[in-house]
Amino acid sequence: MSTTSTGTTDRSTARRRLWTPDELAEYLGVTLHCIYAWSSRGDGPKVLHVGGRLRYRPEDVDEWLDRVTDGREEG
Repeated sequence: MSTTSTGTTDRSTARRRLWTPDELAEYLGVTLHCIYAWSSRGDGPKVLHVGGRLRYRPEDVDEWLDRVTDGREEG
């Protein structure tokens, strides 16, 4: 994080950009319908409601993936 001349912390540089449902679907290789179905059932990664829109923190997505995958690499 950076510090301004007044000594306050600039939090804008410390936060990663939130993902839209479209971006999450592309990242996970699933359909947008799947993302919305997870959200309505309370499944999938933790969802944030920002101004009536669904958004996802990349770190929440990674934590969710760690929980739901068995950890084995393919190949």
